[in-house]
Amino acid sequence: MKRPVLTGALTALAMMLPAVLLGAPAAHADPISQTSGFYVNPNSSPAAWAAANPGDGRAAAIRTSIAQKPMASWFGNWSGDIGGAVGGYVGAADAVDKLPLLVAYNLPGRDACGGHSGGGAGSIGAYDAWISSFAGAIGNRPAIVVLEPDSLGDFNCMSQAQINDRVGMLSRAVGQFRSRAANTWVYLDAGNPGWVDAQTMSQRLHTAGVANARGFALNVSNYFTTGENSNYGNQVSSALQRFGYGKPFVIDTSRNGNGQNGQWCNPAGRRIGTPSQQGGGAEMLLWLKTPGESDGDCGVGGGSSAGQFLPEVAYKMIYGY
Repeated sequence: MKRPVLTGALTALAMMLPAVLLGAPAAHADPISQTSGFYVNPNSSPAAWAAANPGDGRAAAIRTSIAQKPMASWFGNWSGDIGGAVGGYVGAADAVDKLPLLVAYNLPGRDACGGHSGGGAGSIGAYDAWISSFAGAIGNRPAIVVLEPDSLGDFNCMSQAQINDRVGMLSRAVGQFRSRAANTWVYLDAGNPGWVDAQTMSQRLHTAGVANARGFALNVSNYFTTGENSNYGNQVSSALQRFGYGKPFVIDTSRNGNGQNGQWCNPAGRRIGTPSQQGGGAEMLLWLKTPGESDGDCGVGGGSSAGQFLPEVAYKMIYGY
């Protein structure tokens, strides 16, 4: 990877700066400048399906329009040895000088109110150990990590004790990346424009430790337009100013090409959005959810499980029908 070189004067200056300046993590180098573009995972679910089904009439479109685009890889309780899984993935990206996108999704009782993606670590202690290994496996290599989709969007079915446990785990997780992954930018998930008002979300983000993260992520696995998310993200960042800082944000554009129709679980007629890039109404537009992977046993994904790749859904999402 490309590593920045600090002169002696700059190094001395950096050592004199306060640990937190307007909520920005100190000493975390820009992972974008250290790499030559986003990593394309050759083993993603659409890539694997296209390779296994070369004679299928949908394979060429899925390969070109989805599999060859940079997307995030998700890590959770299905990943086995998390240190080995994350280390191998980040190492593969580092070997080709690309920036990997990772999603950590293993909070105990994750998706507590939605229900389709339940599961996660078996205890608070197990999660703390898991996320520590996750961060340690990245080490000094550059990476982008989105932390725990669904975690701050819906507290309606949780007790105050459960909420306190959750934000505590998130805050400690942010601290692990801050101390163990010096070239990683971490974004706490902040739901989407249709979930929680900006003032409430800013409070939740602050309590969950966003001051020590790079920023927050919007629209993960959802369909709101980039413009809607940009407006909401700016409102959330402005609301954070009451705590003494603002934050940049990223938007999941993997499935928002046609916007949303009021449904979140495998709605029909959705379309892929702008591929991963810098700028575009946020710090970055990123494909965080893999187009074609199911949200659960619902909608056009009836009979499937969350995360299962559905080639027909992927194919229709390319063309928006």
